[in-house]
Amino acid sequence: MVMTTRANLGAREFRVARLFHPTIHVPDIPEAERWFERVFGRKSTSLEVMLPSTPAYPTDYSTFTVVRDVLFDSIDPKRHFVSGFQRYPAVQVPTLKGLGWYVDGMVELYGDLRRHGIRSMNLSDEIADGDDPPLSPGGGVVVFFTVPADAGLQYQFFREGTPFPIDPRATPGWILPPVDDNDPLGIEHCSHHTILTSRPERALNFVVDTLGGVVLHQGRNNVLGTTSTFVALADGLLEYAVPDVRTLRHADLEAPEPNDSYHSITWKVKDLDRVAHHLAAEGVGIQVRSKDVIVTDPATSLGIPWGFTTSLRPGDPRRGGDNMQA
Repeated sequence: MVMTTRANLGAREFRVARLFHPTIHVPDIPEAERWFERVFGRKSTSLEVMLPSTPAYPTDYSTFTVVRDVLFDSIDPKRHFVSGFQRYPAVQVPTLKGLGWYVDGMVELYGDLRRHGIRSMNLSDEIADGDDPPLSPGGGVVVFFTVPADAGLQYQFFREGTPFPIDPRATPGWILPPVDDNDPLGIEHCSHHTILTSRPERALNFVVDTLGGVVLHQGRNNVLGTTSTFVALADGLLEYAVPDVRTLRHADLEAPEPNDSYHSITWKVKDLDRVAHHLAAEGVGIQVRSKDVIVTDPATSLGIPWGFTTSLRPGDPRRGGDNMQA
């Protein structure tokens, strides 16, 4: 069923340009890099290559991996210090932490978030209470996060046009290249990001009413056991999924509640049998398989139930995986 009741026609003085990156908290960066290379066939690049470590700000806490149209940031929290304080608690197993977007018009976005009751905070988790948006440590760059209690997750915003050489998608005119015949998984593009929630209205206040996302579809996701709302925003598709009670996904949501849970990422692929064969060869278990969907066992897949599908979600205007422009 396509939702038509939620209005999204207000003029905005900012533009959500594209997904910045999902963030994964990992206990061991070299292990995460090896996993991405072994399973996805992609090498990673340390943040130190772009931003050399200094005694005041060591940058060996982060490594970036490009998988088709998505840039991943894997962070080891025990190495991540901001102003002398460890930014996040250490983790024992990898966990999807959050995602964010490049935005043109950060000051205007900050104001609109406030008008919709969504507070923002800086990289030290200090909540902004004035008219000016938070800045990076040292004050050079406008970059900030949402307060999870207000938006459901800690979403990040980064100014469009800020040099970020690790990200090839930031190059003007970048186009998603054709699928490489040697791609072990035959990934065309990211299908969608799944966020578990018990408060869909809070999520839609953020992603639709504030950011300008468009609801494409609402209905059952029988693979996950959820009632889901799919929202198109910039170059991506977000699934806000309300789990059925007494299901595995419902249990996954209990720990972060009342906040939401960034649960999984699903890829559009050419051939599901090819995916299954490669995953088996690399020792990655399959938790669910249907006619057109595979979901991996997170215990064998970097802590994440990765999804692979040969079908686009209803209402998704994308067709095929080649030559999509950023």
